[in-house]
Amino acid sequence: MIPAQDAGTQSAAGEQARIYQAARQDKPWGHERIFAAVDGKYAGKIIYITAGHALSLQYHAAKEETIFLLSGEAVIQYGPVGGDLAERTFRPGDTIHLPARVVHRVTAVTDIVFAEASTAGPGWRSDVVRLHDDYGRTGTSAP
Repeated sequence: MIPAQDAGTQSAAGEQARIYQAARQDKPWGHERIFAAVDGKYAGKIIYITAGHALSLQYHAAKEETIFLLSGEAVIQYGPVGGDLAERTFRPGDTIHLPARVVHRVTAVTDIVFAEASTAGPGWRSDVVRLHDDYGRTGTSAP
């Protein structure tokens, strides 16, 4: 094995590679781990939702998301702000790209785990407009 100081861990821009633990953030529907958060570039999360629970019916003003279901079965609703929502059963391997201003909600039929990649422009952590929330959360707030 090559010692870390000899492994070429520094980029041409002088940035260092680093290993860390993604912090767990408990939510009323389960929990999430934000494993990547590079402001101005991208964010990555692993989201765990307990069977029978759902994320808020929501949209983002600027943030785009792509969701990839890793395990379990879910129902996803999506559509335009103020319009009718489509509903689709999601199974492992299914993926959806959600542009900004697309209303969406994920409901866990069984316990589910999904990966979420998103843009991370200024204010990305608070870019959520909740239209309905089963847990009484309203308006716009940080995730």
